[in-house]
Order: sequence, then C-alpha cells, then structure tokens
Amino acid sequence: MADEDDEDIGGGKKVSGKKLVLFILLPLLVLAGAGAGVYMSGLLDPILNPGASEEHVAEEEAPNEEEAPSGPGVFVPLDEMTVTLRSAGSKARYLKLQLTLELEKAEDEERVRAVMPRIIDNFQVFLRELRVEEMEGSQGIYRIREELLTRVNQAANPVKVKEVLFTDMLIQ
Repeated sequence: MADEDDEDIGGGKKVSGKKLVLFILLPLLVLAGAGAGVYMSGLLDPILNPGASEEHVAEEEAPNEEEAPSGPGVFVPLDEMTVTLRSAGSKARYLKLQLTLELEKAEDEERVRAVMPRIIDNFQVFLRELRVEEMEGSQGIYRIREELLTRVNQAANPVKVKEVLFTDMLIQ
C-alpha cells in the first residue's frame, strides 16, 4: 500500500510529497522572491522601461536655477578667533583661526553682519569641543568646514552662505 504522501508519476516511480515540495516548489518560491527583490530594487527599470531612465538622467543633468553656478560671491572676513581646544592632558592647546564667509548676494552682507555675534557664538561652541586629533589631515579640515557652514547657515537664515573659507589656521 502506498502512503498518502506518495504520488504515482508516469513510469511507475513513486515520489513523496516532501520531495516534491523540496525540489520543485521551494526553488520556485526562492526564484520568485529573488525576482521580486530585483524588481523592487530598481535594477530592472532600464530593461523594463528604457525611456524613463533617459528622462531621469536628463533631469539630473539639467541644472536647477538655484544650483546654477554663479560668479564669485561677496566675501565677508571674520575677526580672528582664538579658542582653547579640548585636551586630555594638563597642557592647554589653542586654535587660532581666521575665516572668511562667501555670500551669494551683496545685499546679504548687511544681514550677516547683523547676526555676527550669533555666528561667532555658534563657531566658538563647536570649536571648543574639538580635539587636535580631529583636525588632522584634509578630511578633518573638510569635516570642520562643513560643520561651520551648517552652523553659519542656521544662524544667518534666510541668508545663504555659499562657503566658509579658512584664511589662517594655527594649532598651538
């Protein structure tokens, strides 16, 4: 007598239901899941809809009016700052810094000067928490520049500061 899980296939061989699930249905489910994952990830978009990818590339290449590169902006030099850096030892470390802000429009200069105490305060709070190790190399300086740019744009909002430029930097 045959079990209920066994099925009689063509040539008289009996295949159990467990083997049927294991060798046929399970691989089909895995392939269907993999196909759905590839489809959802967007890897098939260029194949399934070639016109949409070209439109998307054209949108990325077209510069926005806001992001259009303009000529050099207006430069506003800041007063020299000297801050005490955070150090683990008993020896105090100092950072002497001279910065210049690049603005997009000349009319923004007066607005920036009006909030200059807030900008200097934001810079001082950030710079005092730095350690000498964090300023090593170009990557450290780049990170500091990006943080200062974020802080100046928050303080000078709605004025847009394009760049924070290091005029002089001395660690002692």
